[in-house]
Amino acid sequence: MILIQRYLHRQLLGPTIAATLILATVALLSQSLSALDIIVDQRQSLGVFLYLTVLAMPQLLSIILPVALFVAAILSLNRLHTEQEIVVCFAGGMSRWNVIAPALRLAAAVTLAALVINLWIQPPAARAFREEVYRARADIAASLVRPGEFTEAAPGLTVYAQEATPEGRLRNLFVHQQSGPSSTTFNAREGHVTKRDDKPVLIMRRGSSQQLSNKGVLNFLSFDEYTLDLSPFLQTPTSIQYKASDRYLHELFFPDLVQPWERENLGKLLAEGHSRLATPLYNLALVAIALAAVIGGPFSRLGYGRRIILAGAAAAFVRLAGFGAQAAATSFPWLNVLQYAVPLAAFAWPMWILFRQKISRRIPNRRLGLGLSAAAGAGAR
Repeated sequence: MILIQRYLHRQLLGPTIAATLILATVALLSQSLSALDIIVDQRQSLGVFLYLTVLAMPQLLSIILPVALFVAAILSLNRLHTEQEIVVCFAGGMSRWNVIAPALRLAAAVTLAALVINLWIQPPAARAFREEVYRARADIAASLVRPGEFTEAAPGLTVYAQEATPEGRLRNLFVHQQSGPSSTTFNAREGHVTKRDDKPVLIMRRGSSQQLSNKGVLNFLSFDEYTLDLSPFLQTPTSIQYKASDRYLHELFFPDLVQPWERENLGKLLAEGHSRLATPLYNLALVAIALAAVIGGPFSRLGYGRRIILAGAAAAFVRLAGFGAQAAATSFPWLNVLQYAVPLAAFAWPMWILFRQKISRRIPNRRLGLGLSAAAGAGAR
């Protein structure tokens, strides 16, 4: 790579990293809103919430990276072209390919990184996310009790515990169960939540119960141990069901058709598998659109606002077309070919625009001679 190409590469790399960090932060904030129910409903710790948010990032990166690369490329190339540095490169004898090569090399590197993320990082992260959510929702004691507060765990069930130990023991327990016109109130020194016959139960020890019947009769009972069935009040997941986004590539293309879920969702699995392979291509496609918008037309000292707006609209259309192709392929598997055709066509068309126009070797004004020296000096540094 010649010195001026290194300079151009550095001008693109910095904004790409900055745009990726900004968009990743926005994505984390949006993802955190969807994970708030883990804290609110399941009463999990902040550490669990942050862990789930981070686990969701690999799946979001496939959407973030092409957009970040496009934004960085369009802003950097616009500045370089407006300040006549790219014109200086052409005037100095560089070919169009040599000028755009740094951007395409960066796009190829990001494409490879996105492919690695899609194939080997996203599946285990998504599975860990699903398992953590399952564990949180299956943590009945955490969802049932908030120490020191009266909690309506479910309609018709109010629970209070003065203290909850790390081992799951509940101290000074109060439970009120309402069933139509009748109600039952339990008081116990201690208790804990467990499972019996795959059903969640609350075992209370050294306590009493007061039951008020629908006829207004009060029944009092003391007990050493009492088991309250919680299954009518709590909906707990029975097993982990991995979604298409949680599966490895071989599981998507070669599912176990003996399983009912795999048979019913075969189209979705195949569409997800092809999407894993095709989505990284949008990094190349969107960079090509940015290159065509800035370099594919005549030089203008007034800037390239109109061309940038059209390029942004084209990039949005291409990405939405990719989402549409994936959605359509879930019902019609033969449409999976469109998942590759859309980004490849979006790459080929801007490249044709770039190379159809002849390069102007003319320096617009004398200041560009100084600009060439400055750009070469910056590249040497």
